[in-house]
Amino acid sequence: MNPRQRRGLVLILVSVVIALATFVVVMRYVAGVNSQVGVRVTVYQAADAIEAYTPLTPQNLRAVEIPRRWVSNSSILELQDLVGRRVGFRVSPGTTLSSDMLVPSSSLDKQEREVAINVDPVTGVAGRVRPGDRVDIYAVFGEVPGLPKTVKVLTRGVRVVSIAGQQTVVQKTEQGTDEATVVPVTLALRPQDAMAVTYAANFATEVRLVALPTDVGVDRRGEPDSYDAGRLGGQAIPEGNP
Repeated sequence: MNPRQRRGLVLILVSVVIALATFVVVMRYVAGVNSQVGVRVTVYQAADAIEAYTPLTPQNLRAVEIPRRWVSNSSILELQDLVGRRVGFRVSPGTTLSSDMLVPSSSLDKQEREVAINVDPVTGVAGRVRPGDRVDIYAVFGEVPGLPKTVKVLTRGVRVVSIAGQQTVVQKTEQGTDEATVVPVTLALRPQDAMAVTYAANFATEVRLVALPTDVGVDRRGEPDSYDAGRLGGQAIPEGNP
């Protein structure tokens, strides 16, 4: 092979290498473009501002197609997965909804109702009760006309759904208004028990959550359902008399 032929062969090899390099660069560019505009998925965004705990509807949502590479797996949802659900904070227009933004669905069965009551942070829960625990609910009736002063068990074995942090509320008293610290507790109750607990939350002097043994097999038969001052003995004296 003479020098001219060798130079020609070298040029051919260089051309092949350049062609392969160009092919690789073009393919990478095409793959990048396809990842941005080729594969697209549908996500749902807030059509307008959505206030916290507002039910999601087809009217306050809009479908938008965007490249798959810019979307997290939690944002790929069907419309039926969103309608009726709620977000626990205010959502600005154009915000993409994702599954981790949604308030968890209720865990209630068909015979349960969620009832939220305020309890004293010390006598009510004292930091010992957690969501999922079972409690008894006691009520102290001391100021209801026509009812004896007594402690009653309103219901037993109630499931605690959630416990919020301490809050300050304004309460009406005989002297006017006063501030009190309370803990909102949400309970899963049967309808008849929901009525009793709601009544007690409004008219009882105090409502307490009583924690139960962790052993679900404990026999609790024979536990008293009420208690009044007559069991202490002595002679009753009508109020207001010396």
